[in-house]
Amino acid sequence: MEWEELTITSSNEVRAAVENILIEEGAAGIKNNEQDLQGQLTGVSLSGYFKSEQHIATRITIIRNKVEELRKFGLEPGKVILSLKDIKEQWSDQWEKYYHATRITRYLTIVPSWEQYRSEQSEEKVIRLNPGKAFGTGTHPTTVLALRALEDVIRGSETMIDVGTGSGVLSLAAKALGAGPIQAFDITEDALTSARQNIELNPFATGISIRRNDLLKGINTCVDLIAANVLPEVLLALLPQVPAHLKENGYFIASGIIAAKKDVLQEAILKEGLIIDQIATDGKWVSIIAHKVTDKE
Repeated sequence: MEWEELTITSSNEVRAAVENILIEEGAAGIKNNEQDLQGQLTGVSLSGYFKSEQHIATRITIIRNKVEELRKFGLEPGKVILSLKDIKEQWSDQWEKYYHATRITRYLTIVPSWEQYRSEQSEEKVIRLNPGKAFGTGTHPTTVLALRALEDVIRGSETMIDVGTGSGVLSLAAKALGAGPIQAFDITEDALTSARQNIELNPFATGISIRRNDLLKGINTCVDLIAANVLPEVLLALLPQVPAHLKENGYFIASGIIAAKKDVLQEAILKEGLIIDQIATDGKWVSIIAHKVTDKE
């Protein structure tokens, strides 16, 4: 099978958004070319892999426009460079070069599905992931912030909703930390497939229900915890639905927030009557933990 490699170089600020654009356009996989940037920490280079019959060359102008239009959402892509080339190597066999076991938080370690790994610490929780289409390998700052937030709020047996589950990494982490039944939602079949495959890699991850859903529309249950690592505009659309789906004292974890959008998200969270407990940062990225007030507060 012949493939084409479309590489997009832009600012690190829009990395997650560019990944989403490549996936929406039908990329069969995505590679982060950090090692090729020669220390240019302000930029990011992502390569998407497309079957030749997809004729991705005809979509380059549209893809460029999508990246440029991220400015409408308060994201700055910087100078956008696109390049396209034919490749003969089987890109899907190259993952092992780029992903290795990584201790992400105090307790959580992400391990690629193909790597042999033995935990030597009793408190360490190991999560196995197959990068697949690059849904949340666990190393992006937005994911790390969300995982740290889960460690901060989970005490055991909490019910949870994972909005925009992607690889399922937040649901898997919550289970590893002791959460109870989890509902994981996403709107793309690629994400749902990725999440299901990763759950199968982790025998401890029982009680996770995965299905297609648009945010919390049509969901009638209340839970102890809602987590969402998604783009700021998605968080803003989600927030009005959150209070009705949280139990009293239930937590809301929001990640995927670029620093420039922090104040907007803070205001939106407070507007919904939630109390902000913690704001954490990792470079240009921000996460927020909030909770639903009780009648006594």
